[in-house]
Amino acid sequence: MGTRTEHSGDTRARPPHLRGTFLASVAFGGAVGAAAREGLSIVIPPLGDVPFAIALINILGAFLLGWLFESLAHLKPEDPMGRRLRLLLGTGFCGGFTTYSALATGTALLLVGGRPGAAAAYALGTVVIGALATWAGIALAAGVRARAQPGTPPDGTARRRRSSSRCSRSRVGLGPRR
Repeated sequence: MGTRTEHSGDTRARPPHLRGTFLASVAFGGAVGAAAREGLSIVIPPLGDVPFAIALINILGAFLLGWLFESLAHLKPEDPMGRRLRLLLGTGFCGGFTTYSALATGTALLLVGGRPGAAAAYALGTVVIGALATWAGIALAAGVRARAQPGTPPDGTARRRRSSSRCSRSRVGLGPRR
């Protein structure tokens, strides 16, 4: 598969989501992610009738997506490496690794089994803790990036110098500093 269509003499470039290398990246990442999920779900036993492994997998996947998001957010959108990593690791690996359909199935089985409290705790706990894990992944990746680039705050903005002059404070209506 090339990057151009080969029928009817049409030579327009294919959109990125239809390019063979990008599709292969997603497929490969998804296969590795699904295999990792299956391996963990075999190794981690359920707690009673609660599929604990699925909750842990989804929370870990949320953390990884947060880390990846922050790590790649500072690359230029047209950077081919950033695009490939997003597709391979984000869409592919994390998409194959996380499994919210299994979360829904586990929740339904708990409900059918007469355990509505456990079902609610399992579903809501996984989603809330997953959101916190995403935030933690973003925060940790931002901290790592800030340490790797001394003088750059975690949000990527340039530090503003504080002016202590009366002139600058009086321009904004604050008057002299006391």
